[in-house]
Amino acid sequence: MNVFELMFVPMVLFMVVVAPIWITMHYRSLNRSSRSLSEDDRQSLDEMLATVDKLSHRIVSLESILDADHPNWREAEKSRSK
Repeated sequence: MNVFELMFVPMVLFMVVVAPIWITMHYRSLNRSSRSLSEDDRQSLDEMLATVDKLSHRIVSLESILDADHPNWREAEKSRSK
């Protein structure tokens, strides 16, 4: 008997039984790990959301100041963009 004949049955068992289970478990673990954000990602996202909230409040404040000082600024801006 040569080496190929000795390894034939274990190779077939590996390819039919072990490899599909191994591949399935590997991609399941990748899917689970990619679903959740890491703590650093979550913290960065929270910081960005806080920044967006601050900037939106600033825009509202600036628009109210412009409305008080120059009531027709919106129409003037629309005519410039055309």
